[in-house]
Amino acid sequence: NTPSRTIWPLRTQTNLAMPRTSGANGALLLLATLFLLQAAVPAYGLVRNDGALPRVTLKNNKTPQTLSNLPALKQVVKEDGAVQRLKGGSFLSGLKDTLFPVDTWEMPKFFSMSFMMFMIIYIYTTVRDTKDTLVVSTCGAESITFLKVYGVLPAATMFMVYYSKISNFFSKKALFYVTAAPFIAFYILFAWVLYPNRGWLHPPMPKDLDERWQYPVSLLCNWSYSLFYVVSELWGSVGVSVLFWQLANDIIPVWQAKRFYPLFGQLANIAPICAGQTVAYFAHMSSEGDDSFGLALQYTTMLITAAGACLFGLFHYIQILDERDEKLGRKGDEAAKPKKKKPKMGLVESFKFLVQQKYLAYLCILVVSYGLSINLTEVIWKSMVKKAYTNKKDYQIFMGNYSSMVGAATFVIIFFGSNIVKHLGWTVGALTTPVLMGGLAAPFFAYVLFTDVSNNKKALMNAVWVGCAQNVLSKSIKYALFDPTKEMAYIPLDPESKVKGKAAIDVLAARIGKSGGALVQQAIVIVFGNIINGAGCVAAVFYVTMAGWIYSVFGLARMFEAKIAEGKKASDQEEKDASDRRKNK
Repeated sequence: NTPSRTIWPLRTQTNLAMPRTSGANGALLLLATLFLLQAAVPAYGLVRNDGALPRVTLKNNKTPQTLSNLPALKQVVKEDGAVQRLKGGSFLSGLKDTLFPVDTWEMPKFFSMSFMMFMIIYIYTTVRDTKDTLVVSTCGAESITFLKVYGVLPAATMFMVYYSKISNFFSKKALFYVTAAPFIAFYILFAWVLYPNRGWLHPPMPKDLDERWQYPVSLLCNWSYSLFYVVSELWGSVGVSVLFWQLANDIIPVWQAKRFYPLFGQLANIAPICAGQTVAYFAHMSSEGDDSFGLALQYTTMLITAAGACLFGLFHYIQILDERDEKLGRKGDEAAKPKKKKPKMGLVESFKFLVQQKYLAYLCILVVSYGLSINLTEVIWKSMVKKAYTNKKDYQIFMGNYSSMVGAATFVIIFFGSNIVKHLGWTVGALTTPVLMGGLAAPFFAYVLFTDVSNNKKALMNAVWVGCAQNVLSKSIKYALFDPTKEMAYIPLDPESKVKGKAAIDVLAARIGKSGGALVQQAIVIVFGNIINGAGCVAAVFYVTMAGWIYSVFGLARMFEAKIAEGKKASDQEEKDASDRRKNK
């Protein structure tokens, strides 16, 4: 057995000779303390040399001999007929199992996956705050609706084609690196080449331009900002949905996923707190000029690059852990069976495959519904934020603090999400997101519809903070419940459906949802003059989307439970046949 390598968390501080403030130092010190406390347990799990731990199973209702002498052993509990978990008899053990249902031998893989998700979300939060600052402060909040339809959606379609093609030529390990590396390379290129030379790369805006064409023309003139926005939007879908969850679905069986998936984001959701405060810190230290913003951009890109390097190292280490668990039989009998290979499908066949499967269609509706609903509320809110914070520095500071609030709220809510799925089941967990999002949006729409936010500064600031609370809680619920339950639904599918169906749903469907919301808002702006005047129509579309979302959850829940029961029945039958063969011998 070779000792496990220590995986160190990303350092978010740099030795920069910059002015300091007590408030910023206090915030960074608090974040560092939280991060170290959260990392203490995973570090212990990662450096343990537990390769010799036996597989804990229950055969013929007999307790394995290796468990007979363990202290405080109360019972060996069977879970789905696969690998068994050891439960102690003390009150603290029961409390730990309720709040953190991960056994010691599972910690290296669990915390490695959590750190991997941390790096992905840290990168996304940093570039998300940066892209919003670049585009909204330069082109206006209304330009986002054009960019999502005519920039992000075509890019998502091209990525789906690219990913579908390269998945036929690369192994799963190589596919991870080929997919992730171009994103990191682009952020380096933007920080040190495109942004410093924007003066001669961007053509000047035409004079006396009709106001109706101002937003799309501004996006074209500031094309590098638009490109940064598009790439960052893609990373939000590709990084979490394709890179992380596809790996998780491949190496984690269902009986572990029920406990792991709701908790994966717990460590990872310190990332928005750290990333948001990093962005706000550099914005505080900069002056009003664009050159200072460029310097802060380069500092944050250094951290993005370091996070990318850690991401690749963690992926390699997780592969080692998974191979070890396979050899030791820790993943259960089903994981040891070779999976049947299906013939590769082309792009047209992939679309047909997606359309013809009702199960995947329900999943697609879930993803489209979330993208549509969050976009309908978010653009109105960002437009108000732009009116309240008119310069780039103040806007960036606000968005950095907003990201930190999202991370902190998710960090707390995810504990409740874990217990909802664990104790109430998949259906209740999947329904919680649309029900709570609909309830949280009601006071925000009421405030926009019945107060004068366009002319009253106090009303505008109140609406900004009401919308901030709605967006923070909606995204926290999404990370804590929507993502885990959605990813659990992929587990019963065959490998072909997981790879190509997931890429189509999580990348293209998410963009269709957000772009659909942008199209709706474009139409409302044309009819009503601005998005605030048409808030009533936005609210109506929002709640129709909620109704379709809830209907799809019920349909998917029936099929999900049927697939799980079918797989369990087949596994029990195979185990019975194997037992009969052993008796005959």
